[in-house]
Amino acid sequence: MSKYYYYLVAGLPELTLEDSKLSYTVADFKTELYPDLSDEDKKLIDLFYLKFDNANVLKLLKDKDAAIDPRGIYSAEELTEFISLLKDGDEVADAMFPSYLSTFISEYFNTPAEDEFLHEDRLAALYYDYAMKCRNKFVSSWFEFNLTMNNILVALTARKFKMDIAPLIVGDTEVCEALRTSGARDFGLTGEVDFLDQLVKISETEELVEREKKIDQLRWNWMEEATFFNYFTIERLFVFLLQLEMIERWISLDKEKGNQLFRSIIATLKNEVQIPAEFR
Repeated sequence: MSKYYYYLVAGLPELTLEDSKLSYTVADFKTELYPDLSDEDKKLIDLFYLKFDNANVLKLLKDKDAAIDPRGIYSAEELTEFISLLKDGDEVADAMFPSYLSTFISEYFNTPAEDEFLHEDRLAALYYDYAMKCRNKFVSSWFEFNLTMNNILVALTARKFKMDIAPLIVGDTEVCEALRTSGARDFGLTGEVDFLDQLVKISETEELVEREKKIDQLRWNWMEEATFFNYFTIERLFVFLLQLEMIERWISLDKEKGNQLFRSIIATLKNEVQIPAEFR
């Protein structure tokens, strides 16, 4: 049975994508609100925070002394220990460490790839598959929406620069398969993906920071619509956390830095190598 968080939700500040400063952060949520959630709802919120653990694992696999993002669930010491155990062929209980991360780390040592993007794509595929299997309809749909959106944008960009699309697609859904195999202008997805036309228009935006802002606006609108009737539920808290992280990212990324980032991405594309993780 769903738990309602009347007090927690009522106390949340209103957020807009245009906010230029925040009185609350993703880290604050983790220390102040997370402890008050039910055990079941904590597992849902963990799916959000695991994105930081994914990045931390990739860092530590390359450099065991690397500085990690403190927003993750696990400390550097815990991740280093799990990595060491899995490297030695030991097992780590799913209750202690997410199964998809154990699978990825074991694969990393058993079938190392020279191209770091292959590692990132494999981890992303495992993460999305793991998250989409959660029993909460909204959270599962959120991850599926992002996987679909990211893959379509990658496919449209790859097609523009006459790159092979198939190796760039992450995941194993029907949409993923269509993007890998279809030669149709719409990848055969008209009627299957109701925001396809919006993505096509966004992909045609020349100013790259504006383009990224439109992508985030699409995400924002989707989550608001999907949780319109969820007033005091875990879904509303999940959306607040997603929006908070989105605003944090924009505050830390000023327009000039953003333009430099996206120019480097396009330069990489033109050199016909794989799309960097920042683009996903």
